[in-house]
Amino acid sequence: MLSGNGPIFQQISERVAEDIINGTYKEEGSVPSTNDYAAFYQISPITAAKGINVLVEQGVLYKKRGVGMFVAPNARDRLRAQRRAIFLEQHIAPLLREADLLGIGADELAEMIKRKDLS
Repeated sequence: MLSGNGPIFQQISERVAEDIINGTYKEEGSVPSTNDYAAFYQISPITAAKGINVLVEQGVLYKKRGVGMFVAPNARDRLRAQRRAIFLEQHIAPLLREADLLGIGADELAEMIKRKDLS
């Protein structure tokens, strides 16, 4: 379901993007309609459409008139690249700053990650 974090349309957009990344929706395959999303999540069709349109604007989805919405070619790769950049900015950069502050070198950090050492 939806997480409750951020606007509903954004959560819909993120949910569909995640489904593309994990292979639920394949490139050139169809995605559910905005009415389907609205009914499933019990939200307004306008809100669902707004979430889907975010992905259309990013070139991840495209519309076939009278048929529905489809996943664009290379959508998965583009979404993964976006998510990797966000991961780097939000998780890796702060981790490296903290490691540097604590005097943890790259080799030690890599070993900690391999061991999943949380102590």
